Amino acid sequence: MSDLYQDNLFAKKEKKIYTVAEITEYLQALIKEDTLLSDFWISGEISNFYHHSSGHMYFTLKDKNSQLKTVMFKGYNSSLDFEPEEGMQVEARGSLDIYAQRGEYQFYAREMVKAGKGKLYEAFEKLKENLEKEGLFAESKKKEIPLLAKKIGIVTSPTGAAIRDILSVMKRRSGNFSVLIVPAHVQGDLAKGEITAGIKYLNSRDDIDLIIVSRGGGSIEDLWPFNEEEVARAIYNSKLPVISGVGHETDFTISDFVADLRAPTPSAAAELATANREEILNRLENLTKRLLNSSSTKIKEYKNKVESISERRIFSSPEELFRNYEQELDRLETGLIHQIEKDYKNWENKYQLLYQKLNNLSPLQTLDRGYSILQDENENTIKSVDEIKTGEILNARLSDGLAELEVKATRKVGDNND
Repeated sequence: MSDLYQDNLFAKKEKKIYTVAEITEYLQALIKEDTLLSDFWISGEISNFYHHSSGHMYFTLKDKNSQLKTVMFKGYNSSLDFEPEEGMQVEARGSLDIYAQRGEYQFYAREMVKAGKGKLYEAFEKLKENLEKEGLFAESKKKEIPLLAKKIGIVTSPTGAAIRDILSVMKRRSGNFSVLIVPAHVQGDLAKGEITAGIKYLNSRDDIDLIIVSRGGGSIEDLWPFNEEEVARAIYNSKLPVISGVGHETDFTISDFVADLRAPTPSAAAELATANREEILNRLENLTKRLLNSSSTKIKEYKNKVESISERRIFSSPEELFRNYEQELDRLETGLIHQIEKDYKNWENKYQLLYQKLNNLSPLQTLDRGYSILQDENENTIKSVDEIKTGEILNARLSDGLAELEVKATRKVGDNND
């Protein structure tokens, strides 16, 4: 924003003189700050129309009470589907600004339609947005166009320019295919129903490989049947692939976005739908050459690889392949023997230690020191004199054998000697 605008031009301050450029800049800043004036639609009648050699259009939009100078640059007017002329009622979208060199405010148009078309464009954009959100335009849903379609169904007017263009292209093409024309109105109230019915009919047959939906160029009103939701859903739900060839290259319809392939013109649709025999033969010849070259290269590569491998020492002396393994086996065997011997000695030492401990605890060791064990005839160990009787025969177990003893008398520790 200019400093002039920031300082407030009309504040009561000391007298200051401004230049024309400063005032113009101030007014431009005011206009640019206004969101309404930066993007709006306006309707009016064209007058003083002039299409400059540069491609830019200059004219005035007027109504009963006012007029507004307007410019539409080449980058924007090149997409118009009509030629503006004196007295034409139009609706234009753009922004307001000041042409500083002349000190005039003027309208800079970016879009323009004939009066009444604005609602059609609005309906077009709304339906396009809804169907896109729903996924009807998704590339993942597109069906592949057959390379060699044997029978092609065409939904179009049988008397229009589109069918003549399509058949003219097909006559020039060499191929084993035929066409089935399903007549339909391509503009007017009957069109959407007949186009939809034609698509469904072709899907009911089992001899159709591909469908073309087409018509020649025209105004947005003429092309409107191909912007109908009913037609769009019929194309989307088609089991057969569909090519849309509607209008001229600059025309876009909802059918184009839903179809499996969009052709810029009816003639282009015919080109895309029919395979040219010469093109296919050339393509096959190129593929054959590529295959042969690729195979030859691969064979040479593998041959060189085999020769390189065959020259390695391992193939001249294959027994060397096993030498390392034999040496490793000997090493493992020696290591295993050493480990077994080591483990054996460890277990032997443990055995001797345990044997010594067990032997030390053995009652036989006690017998070696001069002790004996008394047992009755049932080999029960006698622990007390109370367990024996006079005259009873006992066994005395010594370190080197047994002795039979007869009990003459018993006496407990502490008893007086008789």
